[in-house]
Amino acid sequence: MDISRLTVLDALGIILAIGLVFQISRNVRRRLYTTPLRGPPSPSLLWGVQQLVLNSWQTGGVYEQWSGTYGSTFRVAAPMGTSRIVMTDPKAATHVLSQDTWGYTHTGASKAIIKSILGKGILWSDGERHRIQRKTLTPAFSNAAIRKLTSVYFDSAYKLKSAWDSQFENTRDNSCIIDVEEWMNRVSLDTIGIAGFSHDFGTLSGKHSAVADVFDQLGRLKPTVGLMTMIAIGLVFPAVMNIPTERHVLLHRLNTSMEMIATELLDNTRKETDGVAKIDNSIIGLLIKAEQAEGGLHVTHEEVMSQMKVLILAGYETTSISLTWALIELCKRPGIQQKLREELSQYAASDPTWDELTYGLPYVDAIVQETLRLHAPIAESNRVAVADDIVPLSAPVQTSQGTLVDRLHIAQGEIVSVPVSLMNCSEALWGPDAKEFKPERWINENGVPKRAQEIQGHRHLLTFLDGPRMCLGRGFALAEFKAVLSVLIRNYEFELLDGPESKFVLSRGLVPRPILEGQEGGLVPMRVRRVD
Repeated sequence: MDISRLTVLDALGIILAIGLVFQISRNVRRRLYTTPLRGPPSPSLLWGVQQLVLNSWQTGGVYEQWSGTYGSTFRVAAPMGTSRIVMTDPKAATHVLSQDTWGYTHTGASKAIIKSILGKGILWSDGERHRIQRKTLTPAFSNAAIRKLTSVYFDSAYKLKSAWDSQFENTRDNSCIIDVEEWMNRVSLDTIGIAGFSHDFGTLSGKHSAVADVFDQLGRLKPTVGLMTMIAIGLVFPAVMNIPTERHVLLHRLNTSMEMIATELLDNTRKETDGVAKIDNSIIGLLIKAEQAEGGLHVTHEEVMSQMKVLILAGYETTSISLTWALIELCKRPGIQQKLREELSQYAASDPTWDELTYGLPYVDAIVQETLRLHAPIAESNRVAVADDIVPLSAPVQTSQGTLVDRLHIAQGEIVSVPVSLMNCSEALWGPDAKEFKPERWINENGVPKRAQEIQGHRHLLTFLDGPRMCLGRGFALAEFKAVLSVLIRNYEFELLDGPESKFVLSRGLVPRPILEGQEGGLVPMRVRRVD
């Protein structure tokens, strides 16, 4: 017995030793091949610089400070004694994002988290599988397809209006206090359900939805030391993320709820078509076609289920958060809100068409772009190098050895970070007013500086990322954003309860959401008045 036990322990020790040596050798190789870069000292072995970054989440302020000190590309300490390279250089960021899914991929921790929540869909997959999955969905997000969905966006907006108007019936001053974030959640969820899957979640009509309930609870989670510590450790040891915390339990419920809905929708669609895929380019029709396809464009049932969960999540989270931030910014600037209302006054008797929403309302477009610039739902994009690479720079940086280089050697396994919030709000790129909400920059000639124009993302923003992982549904999201905002501003005036100086903090759900500081009830309550 003792000999057997010692043999097992010895074997485990040898395996651990080999693993440790392998890890050390990889780290040594990365250090030898990767260009040595300067960077800030680590304030914490557990956290690295993560807490400092979270404190300036929206604007990337701490990254801007370090960029000014160490150059446009620098190394920072990451959780658990690891490190990563931060690239604020537009040319370097474009290079990395353009090779996404092939030369650079999600980190192991990110892939483990995505798989546990959404499965092996378009967010998780890389390379050829990602290309195939994206190709199957592309027709559903063409301009022609989105144009046909414009009526769905307005239908949802008017259901929201009907629900709000019923609350005004017994008021004297024609105003109500409404938690606008809760209603932006509802309008976004109902819209993606109908537009994408011909399924009405019914939340705008008061119907209970398990998915909406979990989203709401996730949105109310506030950062705690325990939660943030677990996330920090989980970035290095993904298994830690499976500890049954409140957040983990909610994510499991969300996964289960979305899977049940996806299964029901797929089964109903198959029954309606007698097993033959719809010939239209709806999302659900395209997914069934791809599942039934033979050869290289075939996708598995698991991938179909995952795509549906990804689209429910993406259609809900990003649009509802962006609409909420737009209303917050308009509350802080009543003059801008009124100017927007004046542009929309021409549509008193009818709604804008898709073409008018897209090309004919410059101030609406400016409000939307400025909101997306200042409040990107995803503040940072981390990727790991699949192979050794050479990254070009638009301006030289000084290495830790004192030499100037105009390109970087990146070793296989290095983690690189593109700070989306900083790239969108950097004074070096956008000028001294980069942190201000100024819609006019999108209208005035030369409003977008030449340095900012070096960013290759949609409208020179990285809010939708860039390259192979650029958000497939950005046209869908923009049209919905503009349609709903146009109905709200034409019919209501919005004020913050504590005035324009109200302060907001961020929740730590799936995607950070604004919460009025000190608020215990609704997340973003506003005084809403009907426009005569």
